[in-house]
Amino acid sequence: MKNDVVPVQIRGILPANSGCALFIGNDEKVFVINVDPQMGMVINMFLREQPKERPLTHDLINNIFKGFGITVERVIITELRNATYYARLFLQQQNELGRKIVELDARPSDCLALATAHKKPIFVTRSLFDQVEDMSEVLDKINEGEEENE
Repeated sequence: MKNDVVPVQIRGILPANSGCALFIGNDEKVFVINVDPQMGMVINMFLREQPKERPLTHDLINNIFKGFGITVERVIITELRNATYYARLFLQQQNELGRKIVELDARPSDCLALATAHKKPIFVTRSLFDQVEDMSEVLDKINEGEEENE
């Protein structure tokens, strides 16, 4: 992979006024993507490997992928346009006919949920990473506050 993408992880999930704030980043920078509360809950469940009483939508998608021999390869959060983030989901299907890679447009929240469920890498385009505001200090202060409350 070229230098046009930056590897990142989900560094934190917090409730916010408009839903849920996902802190995405690495040691260099952290930025926030706001998602609805349900998506925040789902991503958090995948991060914690928390069992679910019944399959959720992303579990269904994972089961469909498994049935067709499809694996999630990676996700890339590509751009921010009109206050909306965009992402690409990369899937691979391997069978007796060969190997096929498919790239799909998808919501970043869905991409993050699937990447987390499959323990696959998350990337951000370098141009987007350079553009977003660094929220590392905010996340550090929140984490410090949580440690004091324990």
